Amino acid sequence: MGKGRVTEAIHDALRGKVRKVAGRSPEPTAAILDAQTVKTSGNVPEHSQGIDAGKKIKGRKRHVATDVLGLLLVVLVTAASVQDTTGGRAVVERVAAQHPDVTTAWVDSGYKQSVVDRGARHGIEVLVVTKDPQQRGFKPQRKRWAIERTFGWLMLHRRLVRDYETNPQRSRAMIHWAMIDNMSRRLTGESTPSWRDNCPASTDIL
Repeated sequence: MGKGRVTEAIHDALRGKVRKVAGRSPEPTAAILDAQTVKTSGNVPEHSQGIDAGKKIKGRKRHVATDVLGLLLVVLVTAASVQDTTGGRAVVERVAAQHPDVTTAWVDSGYKQSVVDRGARHGIEVLVVTKDPQQRGFKPQRKRWAIERTFGWLMLHRRLVRDYETNPQRSRAMIHWAMIDNMSRRLTGESTPSWRDNCPASTDIL
C-alpha cells in the first residue's frame, strides 16, 4: 500500500469514528459537492495548473464531496481551468464507488444537468440548492453550509492556503492530513497543540 493510500486509510478510519461519536452510522447516506480554487506557488508545473475564468485565479481547483457534518468523502485536485461540472461528474463517480450508501447529494447552481444525470445513473439524487435572488452579501445556504465550513477548516492550515505541491496527488494527501488533524482534535477534545501543555510559567523563565 502506497503512502497516499495509507494516509487515506487513516483519514477514513477517523471519519467513521467521528460520525459514530456524533450519533451517526459510520457510512453516510448523503453528500455535498463543491469546488475551491486556490493560487499555486512558482514551483508548480504549468501543465498541472490553469485559470479559473470565473474567479480570475491562476492555480488549481479542489473538487470535494463531504458528508452533512462537513467530513471529507472525496477530493480531486485539478487545474483551475477544469469546470465545476466536469469535476462534479468525476466526484459523483467516486462517491458512488467508495460510498455506495449515499443516495442524495446537494450542489449549487454552478453544476449543470450532466451532474444530475450522472448521479441518477448511480442511484444518487443530485439536488440543486439555489440562492435567494434577493440575497445580498454572504449567507450560508441551506444543506450546503457544511462544505463551506470544511473549506474554512482547510484554509486554517498554512500549507493549504496556496497549492505548493508539484504533484496534484501530493496536494490530495496534504488535504487528507489537514482533515486528520481536525478529526483527531475532535476525538481527543484537544483544542491547542500538545507542545504547549508543559510550557513553563512566565515567572520560571525570568
